[in-house]
Amino acid sequence: MATHTAVHVESAGQPLTLVQVETESPPPGHVRIAVAACGVCGTDHGIVSGGFPGLAWPVTPGHEIAGTLVEIGDGVEGFEVGDRVAVGWFGGNCTRCIPCRKGQFMQCVALQVPSLHYAGGYAESVITPATALARIPDELSFVEAAPMGCAGVTTFNGLRNTRAKAGDLVAILGIGGLGHLGVQFARAMGFETVAIARGAAKADDARELGAHHYIDSTAGDPAAELQKLGGAVVVLATAASSSAMGQTVGGLAPQGELVTIGVTPEPLPISPLDLITAGLSVSGHPSGTARDVEETMAFAVQSGVRAVVQERPLAEAADAYAEMESGRARYRMVLTV
Repeated sequence: MATHTAVHVESAGQPLTLVQVETESPPPGHVRIAVAACGVCGTDHGIVSGGFPGLAWPVTPGHEIAGTLVEIGDGVEGFEVGDRVAVGWFGGNCTRCIPCRKGQFMQCVALQVPSLHYAGGYAESVITPATALARIPDELSFVEAAPMGCAGVTTFNGLRNTRAKAGDLVAILGIGGLGHLGVQFARAMGFETVAIARGAAKADDARELGAHHYIDSTAGDPAAELQKLGGAVVVLATAASSSAMGQTVGGLAPQGELVTIGVTPEPLPISPLDLITAGLSVSGHPSGTARDVEETMAFAVQSGVRAVVQERPLAEAADAYAEMESGRARYRMVLTV
């Protein structure tokens, strides 16, 4: 019986441990990927800590997967053994429900997410639905491609679906695993880019990533600072803090948009009066489909946008996870196999 190494979390809050698991063949409509790299995302904390209901323990985390197809199940068309592919938060959809039939694949009633609905990418091998596969361009390495499956597509797709036009003032709230990519994408899209974070420590990084302006949210009112710059057409909120998001609303220009991608269960402290008077809108943005991931990677190749990563071997997954969990990662931990 063939086996491979994977990370297991036996139950909520338990440590990440390395185990040997049986290497199975993919069922119809699925493929098996030899994992080369897997990003360590902040949402992994919610999974490991049991923040998502209905998890089947033990759990193998990881939803920023990049690797090579090594086995293809019956009924899969358009892919071959040896193809380089990525799988992100969008880990497969049913194609049959009403949202899928409307083309709203991210709202599929049976949407699958690696680690939530099947074993994730902290492993040497993973089986995924074929609908989850995004082709990796030759110009990107596996380590470069992995974070694009979640952090990359979430920020890129979030920005390109706003009303902002080249030259508009766009702010990125939070300079972390998502935000450092958001700053790069905003600059590459031609926006006048503002980075907002707590403290002055990330000011130099933000400017190196492409920000035209930096706002230290601890030094004053970020909304007032945005208004001094003319008001933001869009605030892309990557920080997982509802209070920090709420503090930016007053910095929006008339008919401006607050787009939330930082995951938190806390309610937003926003007054309907504030929204109505200026015609503002607040929306949540849910990552992107496999095709969106492909378009994100294509734009990254074209523009030079790359995640800033720290690599760790799979054997050091627990250490990499701890770096992410503590906020010490600069800016994306990536496990390599």
